[in-house]
Amino acid sequence: MVTAPMALDALELARWQFGITTVYHFILVPLTIGLSPLVALMETLYLRTGNEQWRVATKFFGKILLINFALGVATGIVQEFQFGMNWSEYSRFVGNIFGAPLAFEALLAFFMESTFLGLWIFGWDRLSGRLHNLCIWMVALGTNLSAAFILAANSWMQHPVGTVLNPETGRAELDGIGGFFAVLTNSIFLHTFAHTITSSLLTAGALMLGVSVWWMVKAARADQGYEARETWRRMTRFGAVTMVIAGLLAAGTGHSMGQVVAEEQPAKMAAAEGLYNSEEGAPFTLIAIGDDEDSTFRFISVPYVYSFLATNNPGAEVMGLNDAQEMYEELYGEGVDYTPDVMTTFWSFRLMIGLGSLSIAIGALTLWLTRKGRLITDTRLGTAALWSIALPYLACTFGWIFTEIGRQPWVVVPNLGDPMNEVYMLTLGGVSTAVSAGTVLASMVIFTLLYAALGVVWFVLLRRYVREGVRTQTEESVAAVETAGATGAQAPVLSFEY
Repeated sequence: MVTAPMALDALELARWQFGITTVYHFILVPLTIGLSPLVALMETLYLRTGNEQWRVATKFFGKILLINFALGVATGIVQEFQFGMNWSEYSRFVGNIFGAPLAFEALLAFFMESTFLGLWIFGWDRLSGRLHNLCIWMVALGTNLSAAFILAANSWMQHPVGTVLNPETGRAELDGIGGFFAVLTNSIFLHTFAHTITSSLLTAGALMLGVSVWWMVKAARADQGYEARETWRRMTRFGAVTMVIAGLLAAGTGHSMGQVVAEEQPAKMAAAEGLYNSEEGAPFTLIAIGDDEDSTFRFISVPYVYSFLATNNPGAEVMGLNDAQEMYEELYGEGVDYTPDVMTTFWSFRLMIGLGSLSIAIGALTLWLTRKGRLITDTRLGTAALWSIALPYLACTFGWIFTEIGRQPWVVVPNLGDPMNEVYMLTLGGVSTAVSAGTVLASMVIFTLLYAALGVVWFVLLRRYVREGVRTQTEESVAAVETAGATGAQAPVLSFEY
């Protein structure tokens, strides 16, 4: 009777801490995942075409990638430590499974990306062009492998496959070598990985577009010359094309992912629509107010759309929250509210879709405004482009919130395709029993303040290097001539091709 309130408090605080640190970390993750292959592609284009504008772009956005990567590593380390401190019961139950992909991430992917990133940083003018370019492609491969292993672990929590419960130890274990491959080919993982990669490319493209448009406006209004203006215009269009292509792919992968989630986690998708009763031809509601069946008011509902999103059949019946609750009670016992936070799930789902769609539209609009050699010269558009960088960031964040809040009250969601499988766990059962609420609160405050400080450092560094801009070959030539004149050395001859 004495420890129950403390356990409950520790649970809520542990959830808040993990949520805060994860959201902080996830601000950095999509940019690193998306920008690394774009920087590699820009260097490849430089080697293939000899166009110095691609070299300038590679170095400029490569510097942003380095800042983001360093801060991402610093904020990511804390995540895994929380499993041992705040979630020891969870770690004890599923550590044999959950730890496997995380080990591969650290020992294979992280060492790959960090090693080749060091070679790329210090290899300019020391390695051959092709070898130097190979290093950044290996960084991109390592970054995406890192994302794959982490998402495989998280997707297993969403859909535990390839596992059995050991009755002697009471712990979940991989079902042989085939179980590990089942984790890596989990249906939710495959869709989640594709959706995450395309969303990250959208985020990276938005950053390229926003910064480049801002500098294009400055270059045009200051009459910096054709070379500078064309450099920023090229970067702008590269970012815009990335946004449109990646955004459309993110929408497609998100649609297919939603259908898998609707099958494996019907309560999550029902909460995303605020659908309480199973219904044929269920509508998609743009706006809803209220948090229960009796008090919810709906505005602008489009018939059949939700059924189509969930099944590709506009007339299909989809499960509501009430039926999902009955199903879970029958399978896993009564006395637990198996319904996730409806309004948080509902609005995070819509904000993810809305902000992502708006990002695609901005990319398409930018392509139109810069067609046939046109420049963007309005300072208001330059400022708006900078603000638009936040849109895909927010879309990714709300998508992550939707994914994690929507699976509550489970920390390991039951595998509905194998109802006899005993590998599942309520969030309440995963929290550490030996860690007091005061300890969790103290660590949460410390980490929140530390992450806030790191966030300020990240923003200041990015702002500083973005405001510095790039030095074109003409500017480098002038600087070289001035330096040579001062030292008496012969000035190098530099050329610029476009």
